[in-house]
Parts: sequence; structure tokens; C-alpha cells
Amino acid sequence: MTTLPRHHGWTVERLVPLLAGTMVLLSVALTLAFSSWWLILTGFVAANLLLYATVGWCPASLLMRRLGLRRLDDPA
Repeated sequence: MTTLPRHHGWTVERLVPLLAGTMVLLSVALTLAFSSWWLILTGFVAANLLLYATVGWCPASLLMRRLGLRRLDDPA
């Protein structure tokens, strides 16, 4: 039987996709409720996720680091 890895607190690597998923769901809800122009927010989130995946940072991750969140590769 395999065990799932345990997480040790909130890190930038965990919060970036959490924030992105929340923003996409919010964008879809706003699109359904108000206007299709809210899909621009989904495109912005997707662009930031692509940036994060390719270079390892995005505006949200920089803000999280400035607020004091640690990364997985930071020493304990």
C-alpha cells in the first residue's frame, strides 16, 4: 500500500495553483452571472500559470514570497 506524501504547511508551490483554481472558478461564475468579458480573467490566470511553469515565478508567487511564504527548496 502506498502512502500519500504529507505536506508541511503552506508553500508558494501549493498556493499558486490553489489561487489559480479559485480565480478560474470565480471567473466562470462571473461569466455566467454577468458578462462573457469575465473570461479575460481566465486567460490572465492561464498566462500566469504558463509563466510559473516555464520560469518558476509569476506575479502572485513574487507577492507570496514578499509576504513571507516559503518555497519547498528553502532551508527549514
